[in-house]
Amino acid sequence: MSLPEPLRRRLSSFSRTVFTDSHRAPPQYPGDRADNEIVSSLPLQMSLYFNVYYFPFWWLSAVVMLHQKYPELSDYYKFILVTIMILSSLIEVIRLYLGYMGNLLEKVPELAGFWLLSLLLQLPIILFLLFNEGLKIQPLERAVHIIFALFLTFQVVAAFVTLKRMVNKLATHFRLNEFDQLENPPVPDYYSLGKAERAVSMAGRGLC
Repeated sequence: MSLPEPLRRRLSSFSRTVFTDSHRAPPQYPGDRADNEIVSSLPLQMSLYFNVYYFPFWWLSAVVMLHQKYPELSDYYKFILVTIMILSSLIEVIRLYLGYMGNLLEKVPELAGFWLLSLLLQLPIILFLLFNEGLKIQPLERAVHIIFALFLTFQVVAAFVTLKRMVNKLATHFRLNEFDQLENPPVPDYYSLGKAERAVSMAGRGLC
């Protein structure tokens, strides 16, 4: 399973625009290659690993607390909370998958999608659940939301740093390839040139 190609191109373009370090010095020598450099983030991967096990606990706690306080909530907040639980569950599954794929396999579009989902969707949802007192927040809810918010905050920062490293590595690799092509132009195929010359010579004789 992978992202659709149009979405991958948009995320790649977004990543190059946002995360490329324009002040980074280009490589000085052709030997300064980063092909074997690992840019995946171990702290980010550890955070994702623990997040996978924590999310079911968070979801179960939130559902139990919602069931207990549901009769006391207004119809407006009942609808909001049910919608949030459904959306956050779907977003979290997609978000964690993209995080694993993007970080472990060093795929920029997937990691950029993970970063955007974390920053623009999941983190605002958790902060809404944590600070909106109209939801009649219970102590257990507040505790699990705080831990989840810490996970998300750390992942947003770690993914941002990792994306910058990945994009800069790709940019460096692209510049090195261009440098190699300038230093080592393709050698002409003399066998093919000889055949072409003979063909031209025979054509000239035929005209004569």
